[in-house]
Amino acid sequence: MNVTQAQLEELIEECRPYTVLGQVASYIPELAKVDPTQLGIAVCNADGTFVSAGDADTMFTLQSVSKIITLAFVLETFGEDYVFSKVGMEPTGDAFNSIAKLEETIPTKPLNPMINAGALAVTSMLPGTDAADKLLQLRQFIAKLLDIEVEMVKYDADVAESEFETTDLNRALLYFMRYHGVIEGNVEEIIDVYTKQCAILTNCKGLAMMGKILSTSGKTPSGRQVISRRNARIIRAIMTTCGMYDASGEFSVQVGLPGKSGVSGAVVACGRSDFDMADLGIGVFGPSLDAKGNSIAGTKMLELLVQRHP
Repeated sequence: MNVTQAQLEELIEECRPYTVLGQVASYIPELAKVDPTQLGIAVCNADGTFVSAGDADTMFTLQSVSKIITLAFVLETFGEDYVFSKVGMEPTGDAFNSIAKLEETIPTKPLNPMINAGALAVTSMLPGTDAADKLLQLRQFIAKLLDIEVEMVKYDADVAESEFETTDLNRALLYFMRYHGVIEGNVEEIIDVYTKQCAILTNCKGLAMMGKILSTSGKTPSGRQVISRRNARIIRAIMTTCGMYDASGEFSVQVGLPGKSGVSGAVVACGRSDFDMADLGIGVFGPSLDAKGNSIAGTKMLELLVQRHP
């Protein structure tokens, strides 16, 4: 069943009041400037058509949504055996930037690719000769996914710089992992790539396209196989168990779709056939966040959308 624009407009009107209940990600100075009342949604339907409502055309940074893209890239490049020798697959109830499990786990490696330690380990695996080449190859991969020119895949330099200057905890995670042999390479170079990957710009339609690709086993709406079926399944599984920070379990119960959020207010979700939402991709933007770092109004929209397509 296709979702209609009228249904999305109704969700926007119903859920926009929730934006006053959260806060923007003030720990990143540039994100602290964002209007918290913004709210947008786009859906790529099973037939490949797009519908959207609200602030769906507003550009925002991927932030942690970029973690599913870098994971897809390294899985496609190096294979799952290598990737999961460096990072685990298990959920954690800790905050996304916690170092606790790294200290407690033997052998030391991040529990999953969606927490910061795991995402940093994945970024350290990106192919390329230096930071600029790694970022270029990542942008080329995103361009292939979205079927656009690489020049259209840009990052917000101000946000990237803001994150680079305030990311000492991520540096600590990298130094800890390098000491234990989880990662190799220059920490500042990895941070440079990581902050720029998080600052890559998209809109709700771009997120919906990503969700669509994952929900259709790695195929674009035009039928191009851009991610292997196996890797698309792996990513959906990890999104389900780990994609919404330490609220992943609650999201799985209340919404029930594989999802990944970012502190910009971005959420990407994949449809499921048992919800009469087979082969859908959904992109949401709402920068007002709950205590766990997820879009408070965006999550509510996804919950209501699923309830109305049982």
